[in-house]
Amino acid sequence: MINVLIVEDDPMVAELNRQYVAKVNGFTVIGHASDSSKAVELLATVEVDLLLLDIHMPGMDGLDFLRQLREEKEDVDVILITAASDVGQIQQALRLGAIDYLIKPFEFNRFQESLLQYKAHHFSLDRKNKVDQQELDQMLQKKSHSAQRSDAVPKGLTKTTLKKIIELTLAIDRDTFSTEDIAEISRISRVSVRKYLKFLTEIGYLEENLDYGIGRPIYRYFIKRKNRHVIIPYL
Repeated sequence: MINVLIVEDDPMVAELNRQYVAKVNGFTVIGHASDSSKAVELLATVEVDLLLLDIHMPGMDGLDFLRQLREEKEDVDVILITAASDVGQIQQALRLGAIDYLIKPFEFNRFQESLLQYKAHHFSLDRKNKVDQQELDQMLQKKSHSAQRSDAVPKGLTKTTLKKIIELTLAIDRDTFSTEDIAEISRISRVSVRKYLKFLTEIGYLEENLDYGIGRPIYRYFIKRKNRHVIIPYL
Protein backbone atom coordinates (compact mmCIF):
# COMPACT_ATOMS: atom_id res chain seq x y z
CA MET A 1 0.00 0.00 0.00
CA ILE A 2 1.30 3.47 -0.91
CA ASN A 3 0.89 6.00 1.91
CA VAL A 4 -0.26 9.46 0.79
CA LEU A 5 -0.07 12.71 2.75
CA ILE A 6 -2.24 15.57 1.49
CA VAL A 7 -0.77 19.04 2.11
CA GLU A 8 -3.55 21.50 1.28
CA ASP A 9 -4.90 24.48 3.23
CA ASP A 10 -8.43 24.37 1.74
CA PRO A 11 -10.44 21.70 3.63
CA MET A 12 -12.87 21.18 0.73
CA VAL A 13 -10.08 20.63 -1.78
CA ALA A 14 -8.26 18.35 0.66
CA GLU A 15 -11.40 16.26 1.07
CA LEU A 16 -11.89 16.05 -2.71
CA ASN A 17 -8.29 14.87 -3.11
CA ARG A 18 -8.85 12.30 -0.34
CA GLN A 19 -11.92 10.97 -2.14
CA TYR A 20 -9.98 10.77 -5.40
CA VAL A 21 -7.14 8.84 -3.74
CA ALA A 22 -9.68 6.42 -2.22
CA LYS A 23 -10.86 5.53 -5.73
CA VAL A 24 -7.40 4.37 -6.83
CA ASN A 25 -6.40 0.86 -5.71
CA GLY A 26 -3.14 0.58 -3.83
CA PHE A 27 -3.21 4.03 -2.21
CA THR A 28 -4.30 5.18 1.24
CA VAL A 29 -4.37 8.66 2.76
CA ILE A 30 -2.57 8.57 6.11
CA GLY A 31 -2.97 12.24 6.96
CA HIS A 32 -3.81 15.80 5.98
CA ALA A 33 -1.69 18.86 6.73
CA SER A 34 -2.98 22.39 6.22
CA ASP A 35 0.53 23.89 6.13
CA SER A 36 4.19 22.94 5.92
CA SER A 37 4.70 22.93 9.71
CA LYS A 38 2.00 20.32 10.20
CA ALA A 39 3.37 18.35 7.27
CA VAL A 40 6.83 18.25 8.87
CA GLU A 41 5.28 16.91 12.10
CA LEU A 42 3.47 14.16 10.23
CA LEU A 43 6.51 13.21 8.18
CA ALA A 44 8.39 12.70 11.43
CA THR A 45 5.77 10.36 12.90
CA VAL A 46 4.28 8.35 10.02
CA GLU A 47 5.69 6.64 6.95
CA VAL A 48 4.85 8.66 3.84
CA ASP A 49 5.58 7.59 0.26
CA LEU A 50 3.84 10.36 -1.66
CA LEU A 51 2.90 13.98 -0.97
CA LEU A 52 0.04 15.69 -2.79
CA LEU A 53 1.28 19.22 -2.31
CA ASP A 54 -0.38 22.58 -2.93
CA ILE A 55 1.74 25.64 -3.75
CA HIS A 56 -0.30 28.47 -2.24
CA MET A 57 -0.47 27.90 1.51
CA PRO A 58 -0.13 30.09 4.61
CA GLY A 59 3.42 30.40 5.89
CA MET A 60 5.94 28.55 3.73
CA ASP A 61 4.59 27.99 0.23
CA GLY A 62 4.67 24.61 -1.47
CA LEU A 63 7.74 25.26 -3.62
CA ASP A 64 9.83 26.42 -0.67
CA PHE A 65 8.63 23.40 1.28
CA LEU A 66 9.60 21.09 -1.59
CA ARG A 67 13.00 22.79 -1.71
CA GLN A 68 13.41 22.19 2.03
CA LEU A 69 12.51 18.52 1.64
CA ARG A 70 15.18 18.11 -1.02
CA GLU A 71 17.81 19.93 1.03
CA GLU A 72 17.02 17.67 3.99
CA LYS A 73 17.07 14.64 1.66
CA GLU A 74 13.61 13.49 2.73
CA ASP A 75 12.82 10.18 1.03
CA VAL A 76 9.39 11.13 -0.29
CA ASP A 77 7.91 11.69 -3.74
CA VAL A 78 5.80 14.74 -4.58
CA ILE A 79 2.96 15.54 -6.96
CA LEU A 80 2.05 19.23 -7.13
CA ILE A 81 -1.70 19.85 -7.17
CA THR A 82 -2.36 23.56 -7.50
CA ALA A 83 -4.13 26.33 -9.35
CA ALA A 84 -0.75 27.96 -9.99
CA SER A 85 -0.01 27.78 -13.72
CA ASP A 86 2.92 30.19 -13.82
CA VAL A 87 5.63 28.82 -16.10
CA GLY A 88 8.40 29.71 -13.65
CA GLN A 89 6.71 27.82 -10.84
CA ILE A 90 6.20 24.76 -13.01
CA GLN A 91 9.88 24.82 -13.99
CA GLN A 92 10.98 25.13 -10.37
CA ALA A 93 8.75 22.24 -9.30
CA LEU A 94 10.12 19.94 -12.01
CA ARG A 95 13.72 20.91 -11.24
CA LEU A 96 13.09 20.10 -7.59
CA GLY A 97 11.98 16.62 -8.55
CA ALA A 98 8.18 16.81 -8.56
CA ILE A 99 7.03 13.69 -10.41
CA ASP A 100 3.92 15.38 -11.80
CA TYR A 101 2.13 18.74 -11.81
CA LEU A 102 -1.67 18.84 -11.85
CA ILE A 103 -3.29 22.20 -12.52
CA LYS A 104 -6.67 22.79 -10.89
CA PRO A 105 -9.31 22.19 -11.96
CA PHE A 106 -8.56 18.74 -13.35
CA GLU A 107 -10.62 15.65 -14.02
CA PHE A 108 -10.40 12.43 -12.03
CA ASN A 109 -9.03 10.53 -15.05
CA ARG A 110 -5.94 12.77 -15.13
CA PHE A 111 -5.48 12.36 -11.36
CA GLN A 112 -5.87 8.60 -11.60
CA GLU A 113 -3.38 8.43 -14.47
CA SER A 114 -0.80 10.26 -12.40
CA LEU A 115 -1.19 7.92 -9.42
CA LEU A 116 -1.20 4.75 -11.50
CA GLN A 117 1.99 5.76 -13.29
CA TYR A 118 3.59 6.47 -9.94
CA LYS A 119 2.37 3.13 -8.58
CA ALA A 120 3.87 1.22 -11.53
CA HIS A 121 7.27 2.82 -10.93
CA HIS A 122 7.07 2.54 -7.15
CA PHE A 123 6.56 -1.21 -7.13
CA SER A 124 8.86 -1.87 -10.09
CA LEU A 125 11.76 -0.24 -8.28
CA ASP A 126 10.87 -1.67 -4.87
CA ARG A 127 11.20 -5.20 -6.21
CA LYS A 128 14.72 -4.62 -7.56
CA ASN A 129 18.11 -3.70 -6.21
CA LYS A 130 19.41 -2.91 -9.69
CA VAL A 131 17.97 -2.36 -13.15
CA ASP A 132 19.63 -2.53 -16.54
CA GLN A 133 19.35 0.21 -19.18
CA GLN A 134 16.55 -1.52 -21.07
CA GLU A 135 14.40 -1.88 -17.94
CA LEU A 136 15.05 1.73 -16.96
CA ASP A 137 14.16 2.98 -20.44
CA GLN A 138 10.88 1.03 -20.36
CA MET A 139 9.97 2.53 -16.99
CA LEU A 140 10.74 6.05 -18.12
CA GLN A 141 8.73 5.58 -21.31
CA LYS A 142 5.71 4.36 -19.33
CA LYS A 143 5.94 7.36 -17.04
CA SER A 144 5.33 9.73 -19.94
CA HIS A 145 3.06 7.60 -22.14
CA SER A 146 0.30 10.23 -22.14
CA ALA A 147 2.63 13.09 -23.06
CA GLN A 148 5.05 13.57 -25.90
CA ARG A 149 8.72 13.50 -25.01
CA SER A 150 10.26 16.90 -24.35
CA ASP A 151 12.47 16.55 -27.44
CA ALA A 152 9.57 15.51 -29.69
CA VAL A 153 9.20 18.89 -31.38
CA PRO A 154 8.04 18.57 -35.00
CA LYS A 155 10.48 19.29 -37.78
CA GLY A 156 10.64 23.01 -38.50
CA LEU A 157 9.90 24.05 -34.90
CA THR A 158 12.37 24.77 -32.11
CA LYS A 159 11.94 24.11 -28.41
CA THR A 160 13.11 27.63 -27.56
CA THR A 161 10.49 29.32 -29.70
CA LEU A 162 7.81 26.85 -28.64
CA LYS A 163 8.52 27.66 -25.00
CA LYS A 164 8.26 31.38 -25.78
CA ILE A 165 4.90 30.90 -27.53
CA ILE A 166 3.59 28.84 -24.58
CA GLU A 167 4.67 31.56 -22.12
CA LEU A 168 2.86 34.20 -24.18
CA THR A 169 -0.36 32.16 -24.33
CA LEU A 170 -0.28 31.89 -20.52
CA ALA A 171 0.49 35.58 -20.04
CA ILE A 172 -1.88 37.13 -22.59
CA ASP A 173 -4.70 39.05 -20.92
CA ARG A 174 -7.55 37.84 -23.14
CA ASP A 175 -9.97 34.93 -23.12
CA THR A 176 -9.13 34.12 -26.73
CA PHE A 177 -6.36 35.21 -29.04
CA SER A 178 -5.42 35.03 -32.70
CA THR A 179 -2.25 34.27 -34.60
CA GLU A 180 -1.89 38.02 -35.20
CA ASP A 181 -2.13 38.76 -31.46
CA ILE A 182 0.76 36.43 -30.64
CA ALA A 183 2.80 37.53 -33.65
CA GLU A 184 2.50 41.17 -32.61
CA ILE A 185 3.73 40.71 -29.03
CA SER A 186 6.33 38.06 -29.85
CA ARG A 187 7.73 39.80 -32.94
CA ILE A 188 7.74 36.42 -34.65
CA SER A 189 6.32 36.16 -38.16
CA ARG A 190 2.64 35.35 -38.46
CA VAL A 191 3.44 32.28 -40.59
CA SER A 192 5.79 30.90 -37.92
CA VAL A 193 3.39 31.63 -35.07
CA ARG A 194 0.64 29.82 -36.93
CA LYS A 195 2.79 26.65 -37.07
CA TYR A 196 3.37 26.70 -33.32
CA LEU A 197 -0.28 27.35 -32.51
CA LYS A 198 -1.27 24.52 -34.83
CA PHE A 199 1.09 22.15 -33.00
CA LEU A 200 -0.26 23.24 -29.58
CA THR A 201 -3.74 22.56 -30.91
CA GLU A 202 -2.72 19.10 -32.11
CA ILE A 203 -1.43 18.08 -28.66
CA GLY A 204 -4.63 19.32 -27.04
CA TYR A 205 -3.25 22.37 -25.21
CA LEU A 206 -5.25 24.83 -27.35
CA GLU A 207 -8.64 24.71 -28.98
CA GLU A 208 -9.08 26.41 -32.33
CA ASN A 209 -12.27 28.08 -33.55
CA LEU A 210 -12.93 29.92 -36.78
CA ASP A 211 -14.34 33.40 -36.11
CA TYR A 212 -16.25 34.73 -39.11
CA GLY A 213 -16.92 38.17 -37.57
CA ILE A 214 -16.53 41.16 -39.86
CA GLY A 215 -14.26 40.80 -42.86
CA ARG A 216 -12.20 37.69 -43.45
CA PRO A 217 -12.57 34.75 -41.04
CA ILE A 218 -9.72 34.32 -38.54
CA TYR A 219 -8.74 31.48 -36.24
CA ARG A 220 -9.04 32.23 -32.55
CA TYR A 221 -7.57 30.08 -29.80
CA PHE A 222 -8.12 29.45 -26.13
CA ILE A 223 -6.28 27.30 -23.61
CA LYS A 224 -8.06 24.07 -22.65
CA ARG A 225 -7.72 24.31 -18.88
CA LYS A 226 -8.01 20.59 -18.20
CA ASN A 227 -5.18 19.88 -20.66
CA ARG A 228 -2.62 22.42 -19.50
CA HIS A 229 -0.44 19.62 -18.17
CA VAL A 230 0.44 18.54 -21.73
CA ILE A 231 2.85 21.49 -22.09
CA ILE A 232 4.97 20.47 -19.08
CA PRO A 233 7.52 18.46 -21.16
CA TYR A 234 8.20 21.58 -23.22
CA LEU A 235 8.92 23.98 -20.33
